[in-house]
Amino acid sequence: MSIVAEDITWRVGRKTILDHVSLGAEPGRVLGLLGPNGSGKTSLLRILAGLRPPNEGHVRIDGRNIRSLGRRALAQRVAFVEQHAATNVDLRVIDVVKLGRFPHRSPFSGWSAADEAAVNEALERADMIEKREQRWQSLSGGERQRVHIARALAQAPKELILDEPTNHLDIHHQLSLLQLVSGLSVTCIVSLHDLNHAAMFCDRLVVLDRGRIVADGAPEETLTQDLLREVFAVDARVEMSPHYSRPHVQFLAPEPSAAAKRHGGIPNVTAPGR
Repeated sequence: MSIVAEDITWRVGRKTILDHVSLGAEPGRVLGLLGPNGSGKTSLLRILAGLRPPNEGHVRIDGRNIRSLGRRALAQRVAFVEQHAATNVDLRVIDVVKLGRFPHRSPFSGWSAADEAAVNEALERADMIEKREQRWQSLSGGERQRVHIARALAQAPKELILDEPTNHLDIHHQLSLLQLVSGLSVTCIVSLHDLNHAAMFCDRLVVLDRGRIVADGAPEETLTQDLLREVFAVDARVEMSPHYSRPHVQFLAPEPSAAAKRHGGIPNVTAPGR
């Protein structure tokens, strides 16, 4: 295993956010992290990235405790893309992506041809090469997310951790990004809300609910109708897609409430000003 979490527990005050979580991410594979809001996904990702120490348990990278690695050594191999990454500095796109090269450079080294090539390749992969000179504050939310993806790729990590990377992206860039991630020869851990995207692009899924792992396995083993009902509180049918031989979730509309039935299935909404 490339990254291993061993019996991770994390609390805020008296509230337990993660409760004895253990998992392992295989080298060169995509591990999808699923769960409803508040299940502990972001907290777990930050611990796996070394940004937050757990109250109990350990994270190991290639067998070494992550706390024993220096910050530069950790940054040279682990890239983390946050869900709501932001900056108040109005940098150019190219300057943001160049930040990904800092862990690989000494304080007195100049900008090299290898650095330039890594940045250009990252911009190309994130579909931001044409906006390299554009200012950060002029970008849309989706464009900013793609710049952060490019910065992480320029870092040339061995492990890539992404927290809801498809937020703010249109459907074309959602699919392009996940296809890119699934094709990288690095260990990827990605949290997602879209269950069908998780089924399409992840090799393995881990499902969190109230801070505990409730399912862990291949998409076809994990995404069951019972789990969707119990964890996500939705009624759905899961069938193998004829297009990509992965599970496909078809959500069923909930039964209308008694009030909705009395009004013909449509809630009574009063127009503004009446």
